[in-house]
Amino acid sequence: MNPRDPATSQLDLAFEQAPARRIWPVRDLVEQVCAFVEQRFMDVWVEGEISNCRPAPSGHVYFSLKDAQAQLPVVLFRRQAVLLRFRPEDGLHVLVRGRVSVYQQRGQLQLVAETMEPVGAGSLQLAFEQLKERLKGEGLFSPERKRRLPAFPRTVGIVTSPGGAVVRDFLNIVSRRHSALNVLVFPVSVQGESAPAEIEGALAQLNSSGLVDVIVVARGGGSLEDLAAFNSERVARAIAASRLPVVAAVGHETDFTIADFVADLRAPTPSAAAELITEAQHKIAERVAEQALRLERAARYQLLRARQRIDGLRPERAEWRMTSVLHRLEQRLDDTAVRLESCLRERLRIEERQAADWTARVLRHDPRRVLGRMRERLAEYRARLDRAWERPSHGRSADLKALQARLQALSPFEVLHRGYALVLDAKGSLVRSSSQLAAGDLVRTRLSEGSFESRVTRPDAEPQAS
Repeated sequence: MNPRDPATSQLDLAFEQAPARRIWPVRDLVEQVCAFVEQRFMDVWVEGEISNCRPAPSGHVYFSLKDAQAQLPVVLFRRQAVLLRFRPEDGLHVLVRGRVSVYQQRGQLQLVAETMEPVGAGSLQLAFEQLKERLKGEGLFSPERKRRLPAFPRTVGIVTSPGGAVVRDFLNIVSRRHSALNVLVFPVSVQGESAPAEIEGALAQLNSSGLVDVIVVARGGGSLEDLAAFNSERVARAIAASRLPVVAAVGHETDFTIADFVADLRAPTPSAAAELITEAQHKIAERVAEQALRLERAARYQLLRARQRIDGLRPERAEWRMTSVLHRLEQRLDDTAVRLESCLRERLRIEERQAADWTARVLRHDPRRVLGRMRERLAEYRARLDRAWERPSHGRSADLKALQARLQALSPFEVLHRGYALVLDAKGSLVRSSSQLAAGDLVRTRLSEGSFESRVTRPDAEPQAS
C-alpha cells in the first residue's frame, strides 16, 4: 500500500506487507519431524503394558505399549527379538529401551525397541514359565509318554562336562553298586551360548549309535543363568524326541528345569541318577549276598548237628547208620532210574504217535495224489465239453447245408448250366438290350464253362411282344 495515498494519509493508518507463505510437501515435513524426534529422543526407557502383539513371519515383532491415558506403537526388529529370553505377549508389563522415530509411510510416531525386560519377575524366570506352560500344553510333560528305565542296562551314556565332579561321583557310585555296568561319557558344554546345540547333538548321536541303553543328562548346581541351557526349548524337544529313556539329573535337589519335566525320570542329583539306574542290579546283589549268608549259616548248622549225632554214636553204630543211609540212597537212585526210563519210553511213544499223525496228514495232502485227482477232473471236464460242442455243431451243420442248397439254387451260375449266357460290354457292364450295342462293339460272353469275345456286326432290335 502506498503511504502517499490520500486515503491512507487521511486515516493515519500504516500497513505492513504480509510475509510470503511456505508450503511444505508432506514428505519434507514428516522427515523434518522424524529428524527432530530422533535427535531429541535417541535413548529412552518406556514402561507400559503390551497389547495387540503381532509377531510377523519375517521375525519382527509389532505391539503397542499402553497405560491408562495413552498408547505408543513399538517395533522390535528380528535381530533384537532373537536375543530376548522371553516371548512378548499381550498383558505383559515390560520396560522397553529404544529410540523414538516416525514411520513415514503412515506419519505415525513409534518406538524402535532395542532391549526389553519384564517388570517384576526376571526375564529368565518369565521365559522359564512361558516355555513350561507351552510345552505342558503340547503334552510333553504327560506321564503317559514317559518310559520306564531298563532294569538291567548294559551301557549308560552320560551327557555332561567331562571336567566336573559330576562324572567322578557318577562313576564312583556305579563302580560300587554295579561294577559290570559300562559308562559312556559324551563331553559337552553345560552352560553358555553353545550348550543347547551341543546337548541336542549329543542326544541325537547317542540315539543313533546303538551303543547305550539309557541316557543321563547331568550337571551340577548353579544359578538360574547357569542352568539356562537346560531350560531351553531346543534341549527340551531333543529330550522328547529321544528313542532311548532319558534321565535328567541337573542341579541340586531343589533345582527344577524344563529338562526335568520332559525327561522320562528326574533325579535330584547326578549321584541319585547313578543310584536309580543301578537300583535293580544292586537289589539283586544284596539279595544274593543275603541268601548266600543264610545258606552258609544253614550249612554250618546242619554240619554241627551231624557232628553231634556222630559223636553220640558208637563206632559200629555209626558205621551201620552210614551203611543204612547209603542203601536207602542207592534204592532211591534205582527207583529214580526206573521212573526216568518209564517216562522216556512214554515220551517216545507219544512222539511216535505224533510222527505217525503228521505222516498221515502229509500223505493226505500228497501233491501227487492231489495232482492225480485234478487230472481226472480235467479229463471229465474235457469229455463234457466235447459232448456239449458236438450236439449244437451237428444241428448247425444241417442248417448250413440247407442254406448252401438254397444259395446254390439262387446262384446265376445255375442258370448258365441250363444253357443261358451272360453278355458283357467292353466296360464289363451287363448287356440287357441290343440298344446298348452298336456295330463294331466288342462284347464278352460268359458261359457255364468258360467265356469268349466277339464283335457286333449288326444289332437287331428286340422283337415286340404281340
